[in-house]
Amino acid sequence: MSRLVIACLAATWLIWGSTYLAIRFALVSFPPYLQMGSRFIVAGLGLALWMRFARRAPWPARRQWRNALVIGALMLGGGMGGVAVAEQTVGSGLVVVFIAVVPLLIALINLFWRVVPGLLELAGIGVGLAGVLMLTQGAGFQASPAGLFAMATACSCWSIGSVLSQRSLLLAPGAMGFASEMLCGGAVLMLLAAATGESFSWPPQPLAVWAWAYLVVFGSLLAFNAYMVLLGRASAGLAASYTFVNPVIAMLLGVAFAGETITGYEWAAAGVVLAGVLLLIARPAR
Repeated sequence: MSRLVIACLAATWLIWGSTYLAIRFALVSFPPYLQMGSRFIVAGLGLALWMRFARRAPWPARRQWRNALVIGALMLGGGMGGVAVAEQTVGSGLVVVFIAVVPLLIALINLFWRVVPGLLELAGIGVGLAGVLMLTQGAGFQASPAGLFAMATACSCWSIGSVLSQRSLLLAPGAMGFASEMLCGGAVLMLLAAATGESFSWPPQPLAVWAWAYLVVFGSLLAFNAYMVLLGRASAGLAASYTFVNPVIAMLLGVAFAGETITGYEWAAAGVVLAGVLLLIARPAR
């Protein structure tokens, strides 16, 4: 793996693992769709202006804006919006564990393009999925059917958007494409906020403001762009390997800083999930 791929993996593993706790902290003053919509609009606008005037990158063409709208609506509107909705009633650590079904969904969708994962990739996905199924039997996932439905929707939308961004709905080159996706996805999230009657809690709590700022800079500008780079330079399974590492990081942070309770059985299931990622990265498919 190249240094760029390794750096992008580190960003998606470590930074994204911490953003789910930040989402929970921000929910105190920023409701789900408004939180995510404002986050991606601010990050997307800053990145687009920097690319246009500092790097002289052209604005996306009309077709590229259309693609950005579709991908942004799926990955950010349905994907990240669903995650924020779920975190209202489900612990941040368990929410991230549920996301480990994404590699399996991506592998299944890629079969339509005749992309067959390697044996070790399949083994890693299978072991990771077994860990997720173990976790669904724990007490934490039984408390909120609405939260579980939101997570199922989020994972499906994110997986479909990830594959389409690779296969058919190409964005503008480089970071300008990522910026257009964040702008379009943020606009969709703001429409969802208006449709559901969300409003800010004013004045916002300082911790919520810091958490929102962390999501803008680290979660959106750094980690999200790193993920989009991985989609273009690595296998789909390796790009989605963050879904196996993030649960362990998020569970540790949730226990340490948010007082979340995780049983021994759920910790054992997280170990199975981690074993899945070790298999996944052992020999990623071309």
